Amino acid sequence: MVYPIVHFLEKKLKFNRIFSTISVLLIMGITIGFLVWIISYEVSNFVNKSDLYSTKLTELYNDGIHFIETQFGVTKNDLLSKNDLKIESLIKDNVSKIGDFLSSSTSLISDLVLVPIYMFFFLFYRTFFEEFIYKAFAKHNNEFIKIILTKILNVQKSYLNGLFTVMIIVGVLNSVGLLILGIENALFFGFFASLLLLIPYIGIIVGSLLPALVALVTKDSLWYPVGVIAVFGFVQFLEGNFITPKITGSKVSVNAFISIVSLLLFSLLWGTAGMILALPITATLKVIFDYIPSMKAYGFLIGEPEDTNTKQSL
Repeated sequence: MVYPIVHFLEKKLKFNRIFSTISVLLIMGITIGFLVWIISYEVSNFVNKSDLYSTKLTELYNDGIHFIETQFGVTKNDLLSKNDLKIESLIKDNVSKIGDFLSSSTSLISDLVLVPIYMFFFLFYRTFFEEFIYKAFAKHNNEFIKIILTKILNVQKSYLNGLFTVMIIVGVLNSVGLLILGIENALFFGFFASLLLLIPYIGIIVGSLLPALVALVTKDSLWYPVGVIAVFGFVQFLEGNFITPKITGSKVSVNAFISIVSLLLFSLLWGTAGMILALPITATLKVIFDYIPSMKAYGFLIGEPEDTNTKQSL
């Protein structure tokens, strides 16, 4: 993602490799820090309103119990045990826990201290690592290895460039839908959900829950949270069927089933980071499998099914 900037600084501005790499990492750190500051600010506003949200949720809960009692003749004691009747404190405690989790999650940044160090050495020693690959596969023709490396680079660039373009489009669509519904902090919630596209399929669903909760406690009708879910669902449909295929194209051709399986496996291996890395790593594996005769069947399994009749003899 940052290599083109490093390459520009080295070739056009004549920076040496160390200075160009450090400059790019500083730019990236400032950008990420700014985004974290915005998210932390909005999260703190959400936490500060936790009492208001818990009160409103308690009212909605009591109204729901009253509706069941009047419509079905079931008493409150029949529905819940005594421990469950302390709904006010239960909701308030859980809203506070959600707020505490969101606030403390910023401490994860401290776990990312090593990431810039890794990036620095990958960029600084990139030629050295490339030579290692040629030496490791010395039995193969250098041109053959170069084709694979170029293909992998194109897949990664296509995925990253396409992903960020899709995130901007989805963020705009989400925000417009939330603005039409009159939801508070529509721009933040819209682009926060688009940021969660880093976790395919699951991210935008998680991102819709927070504005739906805000709509539930700030609006007088239940149709508003339903409308929020509908907006995000419609945007997810557009993203999956039209936006991403048109922008990313066929360079990252991993079918939906393998995508979900890879998300599950990589999440078990590396948690949230694994879910973010699942698709680009899987797409890279497909490129490697496609160029290895004995592994072509696995490359075929990872890719999108072709619209051709496959003849198989049993």
